[in-house]
Amino acid sequence: MDASAEPEMVAVPAGQVTLSDRRTQRSWTVELAPCQLARYPVTQDVYAQVTGQHPSSAQGDQLPVESVSWWDAIRFCNALSQRDGFTPAYRFRAESDDVAWDASADGYRLPTEAEWEYACRAGTAGPRFGPLDEVAWHRGNSDERIHAVGGKRPNPWGVHDMLGNVWEWCWDIYDAEVYGCYRVLRGGGWFDEHWSCRASVRRRSHPTFRVDDVGFRLARSGWADAQHSLKAGLPGG
Repeated sequence: MDASAEPEMVAVPAGQVTLSDRRTQRSWTVELAPCQLARYPVTQDVYAQVTGQHPSSAQGDQLPVESVSWWDAIRFCNALSQRDGFTPAYRFRAESDDVAWDASADGYRLPTEAEWEYACRAGTAGPRFGPLDEVAWHRGNSDERIHAVGGKRPNPWGVHDMLGNVWEWCWDIYDAEVYGCYRVLRGGGWFDEHWSCRASVRRRSHPTFRVDDVGFRLARSGWADAQHSLKAGLPGG
């Protein structure tokens, strides 16, 4: 992976995913438009290039950036969009802690949790897209430390580190009625037991929360200019 280049994006086809919440025993189906998802979580090197900051607890250019809040992540998305000549996806309301997502923008953004789970599953139906030790860094094989991106086998659509290594912020509010502004985390991390590293697992945290096993991954709307398409894996492809 050349971290100095533009983020490597994978084309994710339109589709459908059913999400579920164990606490409420609720499930719901989401129809998804095509999008692009980064092949790797944002690395410390890329984060530093864009922001000039090194927030992570463990240091290494190709390690996922961690100790970043949800707010840090969406500000990074806007900064990278501006650097690369795209329209920023997020609009911040003056003198407010509120933010709006401009769905018409072509800039980088966080995936929705539906996009995240759909892309994580990559057409598979089980709790994981492959044997856990082959696809994820978790407590049982990580030596209780973070690892460089891309070190485990990717999912069938060529996306790495969707499970394990770092939890990933998503755009969505978890449950406004119960948890207020808490945002969704997905994927499990290097310190988690195997049951947390599953495609369906949902966690939540306050958008200002920072810890050493939470990072993020980029998305963009549409897929016409994705660097690598999924033609071989698409219906009729």
